[in-house]
Amino acid sequence: MSLSLDLDAPWGKFNVSSFVPLAGLIMSYHVRVKICGVTTELDARQAALLGADAIGLNFYESSPRYVGEATAQLILRELPPFVAAAGIFVDKPMRTVFERLAFFPRIRIIQWHGKDRELCECLPYHLIAAFPVRDAASLQAVQRYLDACQVAGRLPSALLLDGHAPGQHGGTGRTAPWHLLESFRPGVPIILAGGLTEDNIAEAIRIVRPYGVDVASGVESAPGRKDAEKMRRFLANAREAAARLS
Repeated sequence: MSLSLDLDAPWGKFNVSSFVPLAGLIMSYHVRVKICGVTTELDARQAALLGADAIGLNFYESSPRYVGEATAQLILRELPPFVAAAGIFVDKPMRTVFERLAFFPRIRIIQWHGKDRELCECLPYHLIAAFPVRDAASLQAVQRYLDACQVAGRLPSALLLDGHAPGQHGGTGRTAPWHLLESFRPGVPIILAGGLTEDNIAEAIRIVRPYGVDVASGVESAPGRKDAEKMRRFLANAREAAARLS
């Protein structure tokens, strides 16, 4: 039997067609979790074993979570199948990003922060365009970027919407204005970041209903040092919150 459904996801409407019996159709909300700013092999291994969908490696030299090429290679070797890896870059020309990632075939996601955004073809990579959000004007700037991408036929794979901290790019512990994001439907998946912890992740998911969540400082004992118990509780609370919304 053919089934066609129009679903209203947090990032907009999409259509699902399937050839399965209606009785066998189970729709559920699964929130993806990325542990960002991983700096050690042990932290990568623990994040994967605890159920993280992805980790982030920070190639921004000014970040306390920066990793060099040798360390990044060792971390990537610890990842099992089906756990993705993202490379984080700030204000780097995409040509430079592509050249850097040529040494890391395990990384297939580019998370890009900065001001001078290029509308270029990123295949075979998925581009996550990261934006700090402070107010409604911030979201208007995001929408203008998406409109330009739409015209160029170069939409990003997802948006990462972070808390606003002047001069900083992620890992600040500042939360984004969830009440503004609640009604924001950009037409691409939203990854919520900024100040997320085991204590507030359920509320953040309930309000924003993002495609994914991104956490760095909220699961650390010190900048760049993940805490296994904090990761476990964060992941458990995120999954439980998503299950309640299914």
